[in-house]
Amino acid sequence: MVKVGIDLISFYTPSYFLDLEQLARVRGIDPNKFRVGLGQEKMAVIPPDEDIITMAADAGARVLQKTDAADIDLLLFATESAVDQSKAAGVYVHRLLNLPSRCRVVELKQACYGATAGIQLALPMLREGSAKKILIIAADIARYGLKTSGESSQGGGAVAMVLTRNPRILSIEPESGFHTEDVMDFWRPNYREEAIVDGKYSCELYLRLVQKTWEQYTVLSARTFSDHARFCYHVPVPKLVEKAHQCLAKLNGLPKLSSAEIETQLGASLQYGRQIGNCYTAALYLGFVSLLENTAVDLSQQRIGFYSYGSGCIAEFFSGVVEENYRDMLDTFYHQKLLDSRQALTPEEYERFYKFSYPTDGSLKNIPECQPGRYRLTAIQQHKRIYTTA
Repeated sequence: MVKVGIDLISFYTPSYFLDLEQLARVRGIDPNKFRVGLGQEKMAVIPPDEDIITMAADAGARVLQKTDAADIDLLLFATESAVDQSKAAGVYVHRLLNLPSRCRVVELKQACYGATAGIQLALPMLREGSAKKILIIAADIARYGLKTSGESSQGGGAVAMVLTRNPRILSIEPESGFHTEDVMDFWRPNYREEAIVDGKYSCELYLRLVQKTWEQYTVLSARTFSDHARFCYHVPVPKLVEKAHQCLAKLNGLPKLSSAEIETQLGASLQYGRQIGNCYTAALYLGFVSLLENTAVDLSQQRIGFYSYGSGCIAEFFSGVVEENYRDMLDTFYHQKLLDSRQALTPEEYERFYKFSYPTDGSLKNIPECQPGRYRLTAIQQHKRIYTTA
């Protein structure tokens, strides 16, 4: 069978962040509740002139530097932060990236599972040769409301991936376990800007579906826990991932994993997420980038296990094998510079960004310029979003 999978991958997050220690102090909360209890250190803050489209275009532009954009004949945009009920966000990105007109563009939605859905839809098209190269972008902005219990797990960013035959980073294996169940653990009605979440219930589902999807996956693949060198999970908060991994080890008859074992199997995959926060559809694949770029040992020919969870809910467990010379395809210096050069906001500055509102009556609104990437939202006029390239 021909190998298919991730040929290129990159991420983008805005130039601003809030240190959660500052948030804890202004909210009258012990900072250890965030740093230790959640495993989170900072969260990305999205300025008014950036949104899922600008972030997606920035991430997409990075991967297109290493491939021919003319070969992209399908763009799948995964998000749960859509800006329009009809027009796909990817159509804006298609123009900003100068993709060919012979290119299908579709927006996908199923909470944080959307990007995994895109990958699984794309792989058969690559295997059968009906698509040459497929660009998948996941971009989201996590919002739970000021002074809410979920405020500390906000964030935002985008991950772009080019999928091909004979990929140079990861070959995705065909076996997977997946499960769908109609539940209300997290949702955002059309009339709300912030999500509604039953946090305890959502965590219980996340953990329960690790077991269900793993059991399916192992039956289909005949693989064991030890056949996987590393693991990547969807990351609402890092501490939940660590708990899920302990559950998976227990399910496989292993004793409780030591801190050193957790660090080896998971640690590198959580480093970027600790600095950015939850980015919904992009979170699992941000973790994958983090794993590849922050693991000192060579992961060539090693198998990675992936757990994807989307509230509402759908979950899937699948795997992939890292290709030889994968490091040549990474964008490590750019990503680390991106994180290191961000500006820290005060809680007051963060709240001003958060409270910025866009017009809903068709009037003209020029968006104040902050420190965006190469793309920015400059205005909204007659219900139209206007984007420019720096």
